[in-house]
Amino acid sequence: MLRTLLFTASLVCLPALAADPPAAPKPASAVPTQPWFGTVQTPYGPMLIQQALPPPYRDYQMNRILKPEEKKRWLQMAMPMMANMMQMDAREAMNYFAVKYQAKAGLSFDEVVESMMLRANKENLKFVGSNLMWKDFQAVLGDNTAPRVEVFSFCDIAVARDLLRIIPEMAVFLPCRITVMEDGDKNIWVLTLDWDVTWLDMAGRQMGITPELRQGALAIREKLDSVMRAGAAGEL
Repeated sequence: MLRTLLFTASLVCLPALAADPPAAPKPASAVPTQPWFGTVQTPYGPMLIQQALPPPYRDYQMNRILKPEEKKRWLQMAMPMMANMMQMDAREAMNYFAVKYQAKAGLSFDEVVESMMLRANKENLKFVGSNLMWKDFQAVLGDNTAPRVEVFSFCDIAVARDLLRIIPEMAVFLPCRITVMEDGDKNIWVLTLDWDVTWLDMAGRQMGITPELRQGALAIREKLDSVMRAGAAGEL
């Protein structure tokens, strides 16, 4: 998602930059070259450049560890641009990272969950656990006023294996989670992290992106969406 936003920011900036007189072409020796990215040909260059060559590909090959100073430098470059681009408070910003559906009026919390479970089974998403957060609010924090919220974890074993084979760091997104919660007005919502695969098409100009990776991420998104819609509609 962050990559998608950064790419969008570059498109927003291009018209303003294009209005300036074109810069004199750089001599061939001055054009930055990265053996894994090729030569930068545009007058603006990439917004972010990979800092080191990834390890030779093999299944389940973990990528390099980012040095603290490298990550700090990346954040120093990206965060001001994000702040200038978004111009919104934290609540609205987080809204862009979520996909959510409001449950149909009259459905109970348990009916929403039951419909989700039935659709997950149909979609070959294995239920692997739940977190009944609202009960911890009561038992641990003594908070009996918070609305009901539960997080359900699912996994597609075949897709998970294919994703981890190509990019082991995808493990931080697994298993896939769907949250069912009440809001302050007792409306029931179904939410998940937005698995928008657009960034896979944009990152690195599709270099190193396999059809399996893109299709695997897309399949996860479609299955989660199907489960969420079934829960929100109370479909059995």
